Amino acid sequence: MFQKITCFLIVIAGQVCWSQSQDRSAFNGKVVSNTLDLEGIYVINAQTEETVTTNASGSFSILAKPNDVLVFSSISFREKRVMLKQEDFSNLNFTVNLSMIMYQLQEVVVKRYDNINAESLGITPMGQKKYTAAERKLQTATALNATANAGSMAGGSISADPLLNFFSGRTAMLKKEVAVEKKEFFMRLLENMFSLDHFIDRLKIPADYVKGFEYYAIENDKFTVILNSKNKTSTEFLLGELAVKYKEMIASEGK
Repeated sequence: MFQKITCFLIVIAGQVCWSQSQDRSAFNGKVVSNTLDLEGIYVINAQTEETVTTNASGSFSILAKPNDVLVFSSISFREKRVMLKQEDFSNLNFTVNLSMIMYQLQEVVVKRYDNINAESLGITPMGQKKYTAAERKLQTATALNATANAGSMAGGSISADPLLNFFSGRTAMLKKEVAVEKKEFFMRLLENMFSLDHFIDRLKIPADYVKGFEYYAIENDKFTVILNSKNKTSTEFLLGELAVKYKEMIASEGK
């Protein structure tokens, strides 16, 4: 008897669901927003609990009828509920505008890890010399590669590239590039350490001669060693001595 009642209830429930689906037709629409990422938004018929998702263009198709409520839900958009009207089913351009959720960070903490680098991670050997771009070019052009032709000659042979670079003048040109690069480095270091006002007001260098004085200073090997140590006190002291000599030079040129 119990089994008959259970079967009867299952049949009745199936008929109710079937009748509900028969009353509904495919409803087509499209989701729009101020973003191109519209794929995967959930569209749920609150009455039947049928769920579909939008495609890449935001389009969807779901069984529905007038007065059904469609729920649009996604982690990136605010939930929206829309009750369908009779005229919506004849609207070939039915669209639902969704608003994006903007997540605002309360605080951003940036930590600097000075001890984490290629050497500490074991990527490069400890204490290895670091080359600038110009120095790497010069190193490549002048290095003797003893294994360059090891596959074609027993014991290998020495590459002729360094000799060719020397006689063609390429080595000399690359050495000049290294020298210019170093001067540019020292120039940036000097200008970052002292402002223009320091040269004009403290050292009394005429404004039109400041750039010339900077080049004059970095040509001094003793000064570049002190400058590279980033000891501002020692650098300022030596810079004052050079300023006196430089002003004497420009004064003599004006006579």
